[in-house]
Amino acid sequence: MRTQTLTFFLLLISLALQAQRSVIRGSIIDQQSETPLIGATIILLGVEPSIGTVSDAEGHFELKDVPVGRHSIQVSYLGYDPQTIPNLLVTAGRELQFDIKLKEAFQTIDEVVVKGNTNKDKTVNELATISARTFNTEEVLRYSGGRNDVAKLVANFAGVAANNDGRNDIIVRGNSPTGILWRMEGIPIPNPNHFSTLGTTGGPVSALNPNLIGTSDFLTSAFPAEYGNALAGVFDVNLRTGNKARYEFMGQINAFSGMEAVIEGPLNKKNGSFVVAYRHSFVEVATAAGINVGTAALPRYRDLTFNLDFGNTKIGKISLFGIGASSNIDFLAKDIDENDFFADPTQDSYNTSKFGVLGLKHNVLLNKHAYVRSVFSTSYSGTTFEADNLTLENTPLRVINVGDDLTTYRWSSFYNDKINRRLTLRAGFLLQQQQIKTLVESRENTPDLDGDGRKDWWKQRDFTGGFFQAETFLQSQYRLTEKLTLNAGLRSLYFNETEDHALEPRLALNLQTGKKGTLNLGYGLHNQTQALPVFLFRDQTSGLPGNQNLGFTRSQHLVLGYDYKPADHWRVKVETYFQALDRVPVDALPTSFSMLNTGADFIFPEKGNLVNKGTGRNLGVELTVEKFFSKGYYGLLTISVFDSKYKGSDGIERSTSFDGGYVFNFLAGKEFKIGASGRRFFTFDTKVTNAGGRPYTPVNLQASRAAETEILDESRAFSQRLDNYLRWDVKMGIRTNSSKRKMSQTFFLDFQNVTNNDNIFAMRYNKVRGEVGRINQIGFFPDVMYRIEF
Repeated sequence: MRTQTLTFFLLLISLALQAQRSVIRGSIIDQQSETPLIGATIILLGVEPSIGTVSDAEGHFELKDVPVGRHSIQVSYLGYDPQTIPNLLVTAGRELQFDIKLKEAFQTIDEVVVKGNTNKDKTVNELATISARTFNTEEVLRYSGGRNDVAKLVANFAGVAANNDGRNDIIVRGNSPTGILWRMEGIPIPNPNHFSTLGTTGGPVSALNPNLIGTSDFLTSAFPAEYGNALAGVFDVNLRTGNKARYEFMGQINAFSGMEAVIEGPLNKKNGSFVVAYRHSFVEVATAAGINVGTAALPRYRDLTFNLDFGNTKIGKISLFGIGASSNIDFLAKDIDENDFFADPTQDSYNTSKFGVLGLKHNVLLNKHAYVRSVFSTSYSGTTFEADNLTLENTPLRVINVGDDLTTYRWSSFYNDKINRRLTLRAGFLLQQQQIKTLVESRENTPDLDGDGRKDWWKQRDFTGGFFQAETFLQSQYRLTEKLTLNAGLRSLYFNETEDHALEPRLALNLQTGKKGTLNLGYGLHNQTQALPVFLFRDQTSGLPGNQNLGFTRSQHLVLGYDYKPADHWRVKVETYFQALDRVPVDALPTSFSMLNTGADFIFPEKGNLVNKGTGRNLGVELTVEKFFSKGYYGLLTISVFDSKYKGSDGIERSTSFDGGYVFNFLAGKEFKIGASGRRFFTFDTKVTNAGGRPYTPVNLQASRAAETEILDESRAFSQRLDNYLRWDVKMGIRTNSSKRKMSQTFFLDFQNVTNNDNIFAMRYNKVRGEVGRINQIGFFPDVMYRIEF
């Protein structure tokens, strides 16, 4: 009996110890050729007894019995620069899995160097060596005020502004958000946001699930030739793969991103895996359960994301990925708060939005130094907006009708060859065919020419057809010396509707100035097609030409930067830049209008007769001081000072609508261990943002009252400035690891705008009241999240 009791007791202890340990697994591959490295040494640092292993014939490795908490691993391989990967968060509820890329040493060495470099600041794309930064799931979830949104995350980086609490549009170095390129798994995708509209790149709620994002890149200028049809920046998002050894589940609830479930696990016996996640609007579920969420207009949204990795097959590595998202919201006059100055009590409106991507990715190793990667995808984005006037008749009269359906087929492929340890070449193409059906018609501010007592329909857009676009690129990386690297490339862009074509040279030089510093110089010529709502606009009332002949907008980027690492886990970076834009759409007649001031809203200006004769320029300097997470804390300070100007067809230089002048961000966080077991942690994070007020054009009150709609005083375009933006966020959380089973839980409270500062959003005209008033952004808001993993 005593023996059985002792055996049972020892079994309980064993299970408890196993629950407090987890697994780190992944693959070791060559950075340039992506071939597996056999026999690489992987060591878990700072634990006793030591834990280590070597990679197998396919480059795979597995570290078992890793204690929960934060760890660093060191990877070394003969003839390659060693690498240290810090700040790996190991929990009881989920195993870690990732790939590690090693760079071949410039000169052949005869022994393995033990000490590795920590390259937290290096990009996933090894050819992106300037004005670029990685991000991952943990950063998205860690920073205060982030709302589980990757766009909100990058707003903390130098050169980026996003001082709009209601949307996540990204302003990079004074550029319009329309200059952003979104990519997933190497292929462009439509606007990945709920409640998005045609031609925009942002929205109120992100449809990108951060729990399925792998380590990804964000680029802010002079990007490599691999990226095209963008003027401002690039989100190059990678999806993570599922656990290849065991099944895992994650459940989460959050006020903004919603209620969520994630399941993952092995898919086949070829090292394959799957991961699937579904999210649903929390406020919709709460309202259905009878909980008052404090809003009459109920946002309904849901999204599904998946990545199926079929592993290594006879024809190469194949994966199938996708996102599907839908959202809708109704604004009804009967539910309007009488104290809401800008609500329209005469109108009901109904909004729907849908977005989807389905992609097939194929990667095949041709030999030990070359591979081909291809992605085939189809995507869809669709929106509808309908508005009824409640005052013209006894029954509602439809006054606005919008319907956009865009389907795009894409094929991207490139060949990558590591010629030798010095030279790598990459060449590829992107072909896309767009099919669009769009209709925008309105009765607002139109005459009654047929005399039926109703204002006539005016069609702003009415088009059904297709466009073809082709892009090619050639990119090379050459290590001139051990300290000097040259990245050079050339990209072409062709658009069949206007027969426009462009060649774009790209160049970057990186010079190591000692062991701690790197001097960077970059240049890039970039072109971009016009947003479809602008390109397809037709002015049927004036008889003036539409915009079907608009060509590319062109931009030249010049960047100079210095990156310094004063100590382990610290980084100081300074960058200065100049950007010149030309061929910008402006009015054919002399006015202040320019397309450089658009793109941060749901709609585009109703403008026809535009020509490519406008110009603009952006210049600035940026400072980043960062302490990467180590020893239980992190810190990030970014300061951006910039000047953004444009010229319309009247030839007068003015500030753009995005010329805030400066952005200041300070973030810090600390992780405290609770108790001696090492299973529980208290986290504290904070963020302060201060940004210059954006210029705006004042309302012409007299003209607006006469027209019964907002009319701006164009003679004073962007002559006034909103108040500066100031916000302080504080976030506190608890993370626990079970002592009895493989389970971890996380809970946090994120107090956003804790001082309840009245940040202004805009000055707008209210046609019902006939007055101009101030619209404020979101005040104090407590966000909450709970997560369980097992």
